This record gives sequence, C-alpha cells and structure tokens, in this order.
Amino acid sequence: MTASSQRFALVLIKPSHYDDAGYVIQWFRSAIPSNSLACLYGLAKECISKKALGEDVHVELHAFDETNTVIRTKDIAELVAESYASLVMLVGVQSNQFPRALDIARPLRESGIQVAIGGFHVSGTIAMLKERDHDVQKALDMGVTVFAGEAEGRLEPVLKDALNRDLKPIYNFMDDLPDLEGAALPMLPAERVHLTAGATTSLDAGRGCPFTCSFCTIINVQGRKSRRRSADDIEKIVRLNVSQGLHSFFITDDNFARNKDWESILNRLIYLREDEKLKISFIIQVDTLCHKLPGFIEKCKRAGVKRVFIGLENINPDSLLGAKKRQNKITDYRQMLLAWKRVGIVTYCGYILGFPDDTRESVLHDIEVIKRELPVDLLEFFYLTPLPGSEDHKRLHTADVEMDPDLNKYDLNHAVAPHPKMSRAEWQATYHSAWDAYYTDEHIETVLKRAIATGTSPGKTMFFITWFKGCIAIEGIHPLEGGFFRRKVRRNRRSSLPLENRLQFYPKYWAESIAKEFRWICLYLRLRLIYRKIRRDPARFDYMDTALEPVTDHEEEREMFQTAAAQNYLEKIHHIERVKRGE
Repeated sequence: MTASSQRFALVLIKPSHYDDAGYVIQWFRSAIPSNSLACLYGLAKECISKKALGEDVHVELHAFDETNTVIRTKDIAELVAESYASLVMLVGVQSNQFPRALDIARPLRESGIQVAIGGFHVSGTIAMLKERDHDVQKALDMGVTVFAGEAEGRLEPVLKDALNRDLKPIYNFMDDLPDLEGAALPMLPAERVHLTAGATTSLDAGRGCPFTCSFCTIINVQGRKSRRRSADDIEKIVRLNVSQGLHSFFITDDNFARNKDWESILNRLIYLREDEKLKISFIIQVDTLCHKLPGFIEKCKRAGVKRVFIGLENINPDSLLGAKKRQNKITDYRQMLLAWKRVGIVTYCGYILGFPDDTRESVLHDIEVIKRELPVDLLEFFYLTPLPGSEDHKRLHTADVEMDPDLNKYDLNHAVAPHPKMSRAEWQATYHSAWDAYYTDEHIETVLKRAIATGTSPGKTMFFITWFKGCIAIEGIHPLEGGFFRRKVRRNRRSSLPLENRLQFYPKYWAESIAKEFRWICLYLRLRLIYRKIRRDPARFDYMDTALEPVTDHEEEREMFQTAAAQNYLEKIHHIERVKRGE
C-alpha cells in the first residue's frame, strides 16, 4: 500500500510543566497563548494547502496547548493509530517544560510513534554549549528527533521524512535564520483560542533583539538582527482572526519597540481601528527606551494597545551594568512610565531579584522606593536565572559552577544557582517577601488612585492586581503561568514521582480546590471594597503623589538616586554631558 493513498497524522502539542508536587500546571482557561503553537499550526496549514506531501496524501492536523487541555498519551496514540504515518511535534519547549516533554514522548516512542521536540531549550543549548545537553541527549537516546532553529521554510522536509518514516535524529538550522516577510501566518482555530482567558490569540510581528542582556536566551536563539513581518502580513493575521470572531492579540515580540517596522505596523492597525472600525486590542512588550521614539506611545494607544510589559529589571545601575542591560537608564524610568500613564495604558514591569549585590534589606528598600517614586501598575518578580541558552548559563557551565540539575525549576520562579550574599533559603524568603511588600492593601489602593487620576482603567487594573496577588499567595504559581480554576489529572504526574491512590488524590484535590476558590472570592471582595471606596471619593480625579509628579530638573534629589551606585552612575552621566559640551 503506498503513502499516496493514506492518511498522515500531524499532532502539535505545546507542553506545560510540573508544579512542585509533580502535577502538570493546567487550567480550564489559561492566561498566555502559545505563539510557537500558532506559528507551527500556520506552517502546517501552508504545507497542507500546497499538498507538500503529495496530491493524494490526506494530512490530519491537530493542535493542543497543555496549559488548557488534558494530554493523555493513550489518547494521542489512538488519534494517530489508523494513519499510514504520523508525527507528534512537541513545539516551543522551554527548559522548564523539557521534563514534561520527555514524559509525553517516552510512551509514544515505546508505541513506535515518531516524536520531535523543538523550542528554546534545544535551540539555546545547541547554540551556546560545546557538548550535548544532558536532557537533550535523553531525548535522542529514546529515539526522539530534536529540531533547533526556526521552522519557516524547514517544516516541509521534516514532514516528508516523517511520511517516509526516515526522520533524522537532529535538524539544526541555527546558522540560517529565515526571513519572516511573506512567511506563513501564525494562527490557531477559534475553539483552541477560546481556552485562553479573554480569548486572546498571539502573533509575532518580528524576532531578534539588538541588545546583549546576559540573562537573555532570545538573542542567542532568534539572533540580534531584526527580522519582521510586513504591515500587510500583520493586517492579514488580524483579519484572519477577526473572521473567526477573535479580537484580542498578544504581540509576542520580546521588544516590539525595536521592530524597525513598528510605525508602519501601528499605522496599519490604526487604520483598521479608526477607519474600518474593527474592535481589536493588543498586548505588547517593550524596553525602557520606547518613549524616546517619536510618536510610539501615542500610536500604540490609537492602535488599541491596552497593556504593555516593560523590562524594568532593577533600579540599581551596577546590577543593570553587570547583566549587560546597558539600555536601561534609571534616569529615564519616570519619564517613560508617565508617558504610558498619560495615554491610559496599564503597565506591567518585570523586576529581577538575585543580582550579586542584592540582599534582603536592599531588595525590600528598593521596592519601597519604587512604590513611592515610580508610577508602576503591576510589578512582577523573577529570580535571576541562568537559563540554558543564555550567556549567564554558559559562563556558569564553563566555570563548573553547580546549578540545579532539574530543568523543571528553570521557570524564573525558583532559585537554581548559588548567590554570593544569600543562602538558598534567604533568597527564596526574599523573593516571597518582595511580592508581599509590593502588593499590600495600602499600595494597591495607591495604584488604583493613580489609575483613576490618569485615566487608566481602574477596573482592569484591579482585576490584574487580584490575578497577580492570588496566583502567588493562593496558587503558589507565577502570574504568567496562572489561569482560571486549576485542573489536576491524577495520572499526569511526573514520571519520577509515585502515582497517588485515588482515595487520597481526589478528596485532597477537591478540598484544595474549594479552599482556593473561597480564598479567591475573599481576596476579590476585599480589593473590591478598596476600589469602591476610591470610586466614591469626590476628589478622586485630583489625586497626586510623588510618583505622578511631572518630571523636573530636581529628579536627582529623589531617594532612588541616593544610593552609592546611583550616585556613581549620575557622575558618569554628568561627565559624559560635560565632555559633549567641550568642558
């Protein structure tokens, strides 16, 4: 029987990862859509439309995101059982998701099903390490194919090899990054997207970042050269999704402000909103210099940007310099944040804990300074983590510094490497204290007052604050991995841990679920009371505090600039300015 008369089954799975008890982190509605899954689905659809595998080959395509869909390997095996050939692709697998990916792959390979793994862990370790990563080698040893690089223009030969049951062990395209203009459009079926909160889908307008942050993997996987989709491509993506009834988008570019076509893309989105009246909205990620691009923030507002993620990272100049985050200048922070405030866009700022000079006291001091002096809406904390594929990881690996061997912990929510001034326990306590220090009821009230005074949606701000505070305090999970109503499947436990007895698992799971829902309701009601009190204040639109004050010539008198590191930084800046003036 020939391949041309048979069915080829292609299953795309975006794995989740395990919590500390070994259960898959999974929700009835997840928070962040997977752009890797959308890109691979779009590429697969292109191969199908071109009949790349032959005129008579019927390709059956399935896509699942495990953060919102229960993955049972038995069900996957049954899904592909009647096909002539099949391939299960575990896509966009990050380091913390790699143990889960292996646990999905193992029983499939034992059943003779072809499996491939791609994503940042495979690509990052191949790009940065001389020897094969231990966990990637595990995959190879069980007969899993690994894919390094980006799949645009490369998926077709992989599928042909899978059809012929002749997959190579490794496909390495790291030295040949593809152009994106005119490439297959990322997309997912609406029924998949509706499993994310707010039915938010994703797209990447570009890839690559020009900066050299030592903790970043993106520059070593996607490169430092800006590769981007055209405004025409972005319009097609938007229209394709709107035709499915989808209107909310997460532009996943690590730094949309460095996309060289940002203005033409925003102009096109403005046209779609203002001229064609499409009801579309966006979430973007930018750097701390974005406000210096003429018209950037104003056009983001008109284009429908509702939320923006900003890599603030730290307010200590020495820490920023040590991480090669030279583009972050603390003297610009207030001006940048106020610019977003003026157009009413909610700001999320990432903040890294665990730089070499950090101590519990210095971290908590800096958080109090931020609360008083920077108009940040939401602050999210991360451990400084040597992610595989980053310069930090390569440096520690080369120096033979002991790092935690469990990839599941490399989620920026665990300490995985030694700190020069804090023990592991002290670092962990500092991390949790940071969340508690920022999200006090008093400061939440301040943030909501600022939102009302500046025209930022106070209702949405309160919702996101509730989300952040609850994910950490109630679910024990970073907000970016959160969702609505936690699901746990007894058999989907990490392979290295024992399977719990039904009589133990289910009563504990339901009791835990009920207790968590009660705590969520209590948290929401408490914050709702704070919100209602502010809304009833007749002077609410006149609120002003230190953070909202206009930038003046006396900024350097603020507490943020009184540390020794900040004073040294200011002196360097003043010296450069004097040199430029010829003094």
